[in-house]
Amino acid sequence: MLSWLAIQALIGLSDFYTVTDTVPPRFVLMVLPPVLLIIGLFATTKGRAYIDGLDIKVLTVLHTVRIPVEIVLFWLFVHKTVPELMTFEGRNFDILSGLTAPLIFYFGFVKKKLGRKIILIWNFICLGLLANIVVNAVLSAPFPFQKFAFDQPNIAVLYFPFNWLPSFVVPVVLFSHLATIRQLVNKDQK
Repeated sequence: MLSWLAIQALIGLSDFYTVTDTVPPRFVLMVLPPVLLIIGLFATTKGRAYIDGLDIKVLTVLHTVRIPVEIVLFWLFVHKTVPELMTFEGRNFDILSGLTAPLIFYFGFVKKKLGRKIILIWNFICLGLLANIVVNAVLSAPFPFQKFAFDQPNIAVLYFPFNWLPSFVVPVVLFSHLATIRQLVNKDQK
């Protein structure tokens, strides 16, 4: 992980990602390796064994990272490097995932008041919130297929350290949901 973050830092500092008129966009090099890693983990026996050994409580608490991320996105909007639709004042409700994660952890795992189905539903809802912001962020970026935010495109993620959001933070959050869902579904089948 540290190597990946270092590589992304160097690429981000080189302004490589700021060239946005290529097809496919250079941005793909930011997100494709982590997505392929996630697919590989779910597709292989060793990968699935690794996933099944993860602590579901830690995977749940990890989602609190979304709170500072949303605050940073708002700050980036104020500084005119992301559009308003990427903030909690726009179309981004992902902060709800971060705010509810401690509640799910506490009532689901400490107090054991929430069943697996509720925790599973929460993960699917949060996965939907993540998908919403990812789609809006990609379609707001200054790529040939941009659909939103022409007055203020999503340019922050093209620069270091904000390129860590799509290259690391989003894949970790995505993986956390998928791993949790796998564990909860497997427990229901046993």
